[in-house]
Amino acid sequence: MPDFEELADRVWVSHHDWFDLNITLIGGERGLVVVDTHGSGAAGRGVIDDIRRLGAGAVVDVVNTHWHFDHTFGNQAFRDEYGTAVPITSHEAAAVELAERGEEIRQRYADDPDDPMRDDVLATEIVVPDRTFSSTRVLDLGDRVVELVHPGRGHTAGDLVVRVPDADVLLAGDLVEESAPPALGDDSWPMEWPLTLDLVLGLLTPSSVVVPGHGAPVDRGFVERQRDDLGVVAETIRDLAERGVPVAEALVAGDWPWEPSVLERAVRRAYEQLPRSQKRLPLI
Repeated sequence: MPDFEELADRVWVSHHDWFDLNITLIGGERGLVVVDTHGSGAAGRGVIDDIRRLGAGAVVDVVNTHWHFDHTFGNQAFRDEYGTAVPITSHEAAAVELAERGEEIRQRYADDPDDPMRDDVLATEIVVPDRTFSSTRVLDLGDRVVELVHPGRGHTAGDLVVRVPDADVLLAGDLVEESAPPALGDDSWPMEWPLTLDLVLGLLTPSSVVVPGHGAPVDRGFVERQRDDLGVVAETIRDLAERGVPVAEALVAGDWPWEPSVLERAVRRAYEQLPRSQKRLPLI
């Protein structure tokens, strides 16, 4: 089972093969904050076992960085273990999206009998965060504070980042990914993501350590490069739309920083999100 490794003073990260996912603990005098809970009730119970084995304190808060199930379906295990005494916090949009779209994920697994995680996902009860915020929130751990910031829309509408100022660590959720290109899915905001990362960069120092949602920890320079690549995607889409290139032809017409196959949904989403003044006919 994955072990939590101390990345900075009382900031532990465990890396999980399923989804190449990172789960983080932040410790203080009051106890532990758990950031993200994994992709099923069973996986969440494994995380709780790992926390017990670490022996660093009691869980007092749980945070979801966004609504996607690999970060939230483990909520069930924490609710079963601690009840409502331990709140689950997210951005308000993330809670709405999980409530509205969680069943889509369960159906996706129901339709794939060969997936080895199918039974675990189908057995999971979707637990929606019970404490939400719109812009910022501070968690007081006694001898340190943990800052939750919604920097804007990007990977989803409800992304948040978690900043531990005294350790100079920032947990970026899936606004930053190290082991693959950023996931621009059918709920992403490609035209806004670069500006969102500008705000994230404003929270970093030259020596900050950034924990992405997936992959190895990175530095500020990595975030800057990923922001630049996302900026290229946004500006390429804007240029194509302004020149009247139809959305169906945009992937072939553009010069992209990643394989076009990973940007198909991003291009369609972005064309839908562009204001009419930035489009020329024909667009479809």
